[in-house]
Amino acid sequence: MLKLYNTLSRSVQAFEPDDPTDVRLYACGPTVYDHAHIGNMRFNVWVDILRRTMEWAGYPVRLVMNITDVDDKTIAGALRTGQSLADYTETYAQAFFQDLETLHIKPATLYPRATEHIEEMVDLVQRLLDRGHAYEQDGSIYFSVSSFPEYGILSRLDPSQLRSTGRVEGDEYEKEDVRDFALWKAAKEGEPAWDTKIGRGRPGWHLECSTMSMKYLGTDFDIHLGGVDLMFPHHENEIAQSTAATGEPFARVWMHCAHLIVDSTKMSKSLGNQYTLKELLDKGYSPSALRFMLSSVHYRKQLNFTFEALSQAQASVDRLVELVLRLEQEMPSLRKRGVSGADVAVSSRAPGEVAEVPFSEVLSGVAAEFRNALLDDLNTSGALGHLFTLVREAHTALDQGSMSREDAAAALDWIREADGIWAVLPEAEEQTERRIEIDDEVLLAMGPSVSEDLLEMIDARIRARAARDFAEADRIRDELQEHGIDLEDTPQGVRWRVRSTAG
Repeated sequence: MLKLYNTLSRSVQAFEPDDPTDVRLYACGPTVYDHAHIGNMRFNVWVDILRRTMEWAGYPVRLVMNITDVDDKTIAGALRTGQSLADYTETYAQAFFQDLETLHIKPATLYPRATEHIEEMVDLVQRLLDRGHAYEQDGSIYFSVSSFPEYGILSRLDPSQLRSTGRVEGDEYEKEDVRDFALWKAAKEGEPAWDTKIGRGRPGWHLECSTMSMKYLGTDFDIHLGGVDLMFPHHENEIAQSTAATGEPFARVWMHCAHLIVDSTKMSKSLGNQYTLKELLDKGYSPSALRFMLSSVHYRKQLNFTFEALSQAQASVDRLVELVLRLEQEMPSLRKRGVSGADVAVSSRAPGEVAEVPFSEVLSGVAAEFRNALLDDLNTSGALGHLFTLVREAHTALDQGSMSREDAAAALDWIREADGIWAVLPEAEEQTERRIEIDDEVLLAMGPSVSEDLLEMIDARIRARAARDFAEADRIRDELQEHGIDLEDTPQGVRWRVRSTAG
């Protein structure tokens, strides 16, 4: 059974969707005023892991993620560059989609944009006016916090105990403030505005998510997702304006992802530690390494990004890839189960004892623990621990000759199933196999896709070793290492891997 932490109740609880055949998720998407940074990407990888886990557990998921293309920040950026709002935001929206693709993040079911839903936002504001939860002042319309006694239900803030600073035009405010927030902002010269039945102006940021989530998922959808920094005021305001307008509960479960910091310091442009995906790729790190690192710490715990941790993540991905390549290469030569002692057990590594268990039981146990960890509030660190227990045990079984062909096939199938959630293994078509015939002997080499020049160097090294020209073979190997290619000579042939050249 899937269990999730609900911020609203401050507890881990069994997930009970309203309709198990149509699980509805809403995620607060990007404000497209700049390139996304790795903190944004941590949130998006988490959403993807959650969505993949739910689908793996048998829940069909409908995920809606908004694109905020009109707010204070996007307008300021468009004015600064002299572009139209649409042209300015489209550049960053497309960059965001490219980042998602690079990190193997599955597309949401829908990416509605705020500027395409002005009419629906106006209707929501009108309902709040009609119900006495909003008022007009100088052409702008504000939500009256005092009209909604439940305000603070999510953030556990008591409005009566906090400082009230009246009305505010800006989209964001400090945690110690309780303000009547802007639903609709009166038009200002030089800013984009729409002519509507409630006046000429533009929507406030908080209004956008309420409108789009309820339009596509209904009022009482299953899960609302966001970063922990959005809990207050954004999500608190969403609850207030949505419930006040409809008289119905808004979102049944609220989940929040913790912050990412860099070298134990808050990430910021002024400190020069606010990295984008492109900047990390340009340093030589792989998308798989970043995705692995971003998912390696439980989503409710702060993640400390360091380049050492990113290199370690790359090494972990490499270990997983190497096992897959070894299983694929050695599987045809393994004995079938039940033939010539194929059921020989592999030694377990339980503390204090040495029990002999068949590899099939090792795999079964790992698979069960992996599943239990993920279904327990998405315990990714625990699940990865079990995954790499299998990596270790599989190499041991292969070394001891205790793995059957069926075992290898089952291990490969399960690793690929697990990678359906992590998405860090290269696609099958990204693997390259080289078969070089020398003196009637076929020599095999296999590894991730690399350039033709590097493949020719790998071929040349194989030929040098076959000719026992070890000095030349070592020279080529050293040159390949300078290009980030490591070679491993195995009884089944040469395996190569591409490592990060950074650091």
